[in-house]
Formats: sequence, structure tokens, C-alpha cells
Amino acid sequence: MRIISLVPSLTELLFGLGLEEEIIGRTRFCYHPETKVGNVQTLGGTKNPKIEEILRLKPDLVIANKEENRKEDIDALQEKVPVLLTEIDTVEDAFLAIHDIGKTTGKEAEAFKFIEKCQQELENVEFEYPLRVAYLIWRNPWMVAARNTYIDDVLSKWGLNNVFADQKRYPEIGLDDLKKKYPDLILLSSEPYPFKEKHIEEIREHLPAARIQLVDGEWFSWYGSRMLPSFKALNHWRSEL
Repeated sequence: MRIISLVPSLTELLFGLGLEEEIIGRTRFCYHPETKVGNVQTLGGTKNPKIEEILRLKPDLVIANKEENRKEDIDALQEKVPVLLTEIDTVEDAFLAIHDIGKTTGKEAEAFKFIEKCQQELENVEFEYPLRVAYLIWRNPWMVAARNTYIDDVLSKWGLNNVFADQKRYPEIGLDDLKKKYPDLILLSSEPYPFKEKHIEEIREHLPAARIQLVDGEWFSWYGSRMLPSFKALNHWRSEL
């Protein structure tokens, strides 16, 4: 097969399933696995893929995602080439997408084994008590992950109750809104906004008693191959909270 992936985390999954020779295109944000993606042609970004160039490559399959990619780009591609459109708002959605990709590409057994390993790691989740958390993804404006997101579902599986679960997707908030929610813990993600130590101090000026941590955004938002190491890392991190 000739496969193009417009979803960074699923590009990494394709390599993990042993499809290195089949991948003929990716986005510039597909940077995992670092030692292999450099050999694959870049075809624009997730929000601005080079449609004409993609079509000229005559792929047998384009992998896209409802959140990562724009509807107009997906529609334009679907008119000409097969597109596997994923929609991933939960860990279970991610498992289904991995299964579908494995089945479509002839790697169903490999996909099944990987899903089993992830499920086993989920069975190892342990925590003494749940925590109320806010998960920040952006600054200027401040934005959080709310319900109906993969991030929110990952949080919930590790006993981290999202204080913004009364809102949808990725709402803008003010620090006063954050203060009113009384979170036990504020998490500052490393992506898409690269939060640093200085941002902890910025928030602490408004919430002096807040418990704030920088966290690896890939643990909470990258589905696909990164799920297994992320789940292991989350189990260790959560046990120390």
C-alpha cells in the first residue's frame, strides 16, 4: 500500500505496526519516530496539507482525523482517494482507530497485540484518592481541555477529575475562572503551548496557594504508539502525587 498520514500520532503508529516501506507522505508535525520520519516526504501541515501534491502521489490510503484536520481538506481528498477518517475523544476510541488501521493495512494481529499491552497497563492504574484538576493547553488566551476530549478521558482514567468538565472541548478561560474552580492541582502541558517554570509563577500570582505542575503533553494527548510508554509513565507519576 501507499499510505499518507495527516495525523502525527498515527504516523508514529504506522511505523510501530511495521509499515515503514508503505508510508509515502506525512505532515511537518509528524516528528515521531525521530530516526525514521526524515525519510518520508513532507506534505504541508495538519491544517494546510498540500492537497494537489497528495493527489499526485496517488495514495491507496490517507489517514486523517476529525479534530486534527480540516473538514474541507478531508472532503477534497475523499473525492479522489480512500480516506480513513478517525475520531478520537476517548482511549477506547483510540483502540478502535488502531484496530481499524491495522485491519485496513494488513496489520490486524500487530494492532491487536499492541492494544492488549495498553489495556494491561490500564489495569495497573492505582491511586489513593481522586484529585480535582485543571489541564491548561494554551496561554494568551488561557485555554483548558474540557470534556469530549481525549485529554479529559485520560485524566479520568487516572483519577483526575476535570474541574472544567462542565464545558466542551477547549474553552478559553480567565485566571479568575480557574480560581473559582478550586482545583487540587493545575497541570501545564508541554504542548501545544510550551509552558515553562515562569508560567507557574504567573499563575501563582493569582492563585498563591495553588499546586501547579508542568507535565509532558504527549502522555495525555498522543494516541497510537505513544500510548503504551505514556500509560507506564502516568502510572509512575500518579503514584507519586
